[in-house]
Amino acid sequence: MIRHGKTHGNLLGRYIGTTDEPLLPEEEEDLKKYAFGPVDRVFVSPRKRCVRTAEILFPGQEMEVVPEFAECDFGEFENKNYQELSDNPDYQKWIDSGGTLQFPGGESMISFQERCMAGMDRVAALAWENQWEEIALVVHGGTIMSILGACGFPKQEYFDWHVDNGEGYRVRFAPEAYCRGSRQMVVDGRIVRDSGKE
Repeated sequence: MIRHGKTHGNLLGRYIGTTDEPLLPEEEEDLKKYAFGPVDRVFVSPRKRCVRTAEILFPGQEMEVVPEFAECDFGEFENKNYQELSDNPDYQKWIDSGGTLQFPGGESMISFQERCMAGMDRVAALAWENQWEEIALVVHGGTIMSILGACGFPKQEYFDWHVDNGEGYRVRFAPEAYCRGSRQMVVDGRIVRDSGKE
């Protein structure tokens, strides 16, 4: 599970969900140093930043877009950072809730997690049906936090699974057991971008 590379909004600390930003040009060049070997299938969010990251990290690989893996809809907070929202009472309520309140005009953490898990359920079923041994997800930080917050092991809270751009986790799970209700993914290690190693 890998988070997409940096965008302009990421540099500014903005909430970038539905905004379909491209990667920074210098980010594209840097990501080329971290290309992975072939896998059975690459699954991506429909956003440009994820599709382009996948093209760079898994060159020539067949990709499948999973709409459910799109980043959270931040509603009225979209494309703004905490400085721009500091005087917004709705933003303070959201902060005070620990991020559990619905974004005004957007999604709640629960509905976002349910959407991401519906996509993961579909991916697991495809992996089981096709007997794929290695798959890659190139998605958003929120997507990774949602999936691992729901079924990652060792158990951690949503925000504990945060990763930086171009980083992620190596995860092991049995698709057959997952599809039969175990829904457990063992996190084997973290993909650290500075060294390109776990």
